[in-house]
Amino acid sequence: MKTNNCGPLMAFVTAILVIAVVLPLQSATVKSSGSGTSATHWSVQVDQVDPGTLDLSYSFQVAIYENLLDELKKTKQFQQVFREGDHGASEVPNLLVLKTTVEKYTAGSETRRAVTTVSGATKLTVRSQLLTREGKVVLERTVNGDVRIFGSNLRATHNLARNVAKTLKESSWPDFPEPTAILRVQP
Repeated sequence: MKTNNCGPLMAFVTAILVIAVVLPLQSATVKSSGSGTSATHWSVQVDQVDPGTLDLSYSFQVAIYENLLDELKKTKQFQQVFREGDHGASEVPNLLVLKTTVEKYTAGSETRRAVTTVSGATKLTVRSQLLTREGKVVLERTVNGDVRIFGSNLRATHNLARNVAKTLKESSWPDFPEPTAILRVQP
């Protein structure tokens, strides 16, 4: 009885079908979900806040950083949100890095805000940059956050982080090619 050895040929045909049919469908599904940008297949690493040339207290820097992490997670715009130094980020193929530099800071007074609505506001202005792993700037925006009437001075950091997350969600940036998948077929 003669047996036809079609194993390698069938494996090759299957690989071609996967490349031609399945991969484009998966890519289209990923790109069609989300907020209008293709960021749903990106992850982001949030770097520590750079105080720039300002004498910004460490507690404000940490508060901005922690609030950024929380607000970016809430948007569900990115697959994952990583802290700076997280070793898991190095294994993610589509990673963007968020760098935040404080450009202006006006210390406010909770007491003065309670007495008058004219003075005592805490104000923050930052430059937020979204970069590729290689350092290419994808998006750069100046964002403000403040607390004018009610709330603690640290409330300005929450408002700032919310505004940064909102700005990223509403912005679009160029679509970068996804890493190509290598499909190996063994005979």
